[in-house]
Amino acid sequence: MKTLILPANSTEAVSRAVAVLQAGQLVAFPTDTVYGIGALAFDGETVQSIYVAKGRPPEKAISILLGDSIFLDKVTSSVPVMARRLVANFWPGPLTLVVPKNLDLPDAVSETSTVGVRVPDHRFARDLLLAVGPMAVTSANASGHPNTITAPEVSDQLNGRIALILDGGSTPGAISSTVVDCTQKEPLILRIGPVSLHDIEIALR
Repeated sequence: MKTLILPANSTEAVSRAVAVLQAGQLVAFPTDTVYGIGALAFDGETVQSIYVAKGRPPEKAISILLGDSIFLDKVTSSVPVMARRLVANFWPGPLTLVVPKNLDLPDAVSETSTVGVRVPDHRFARDLLLAVGPMAVTSANASGHPNTITAPEVSDQLNGRIALILDGGSTPGAISSTVVDCTQKEPLILRIGPVSLHDIEIALR
């Protein structure tokens, strides 16, 4: 496979990405944290190909990115009160919320009853997500290798494994999002990132 690299500020960037995704192929693009690699969230076969491209262990779930919080109901069966309060305080931003999964989402996204979801604080990423709908997205790197914060870094690791890389320059952040489980009575941090437990506890008071 030949990997195309296209500037994210190109007038055709979003439309080309939409066409690639709808054709069942993978796209890498910048977010507010690191570069992500993604597929249409409800396209189970293409989501499965993310694992192949990255060499990712199949037991690891893949999070969903949305263009706006109003679409949260599309990917979850219910939204806990805790999650709604954190959405109001931290989205768009580097906080992934684990919520009950919409059962129509493929097992390739998550084999469990939950799914991680967030809205990135990145204009291009949101423009793409608003154009194409919910995407299953994980970091655009080979499994076990460093996260990528530039398009050339993505190319170094995934060239020939994905169809399109959208070059938006360096990402403003370099650390993956904080992940918090909102399905329990108290917030449970599953991955430390830019948003701290202290920040979360303050928002929930």
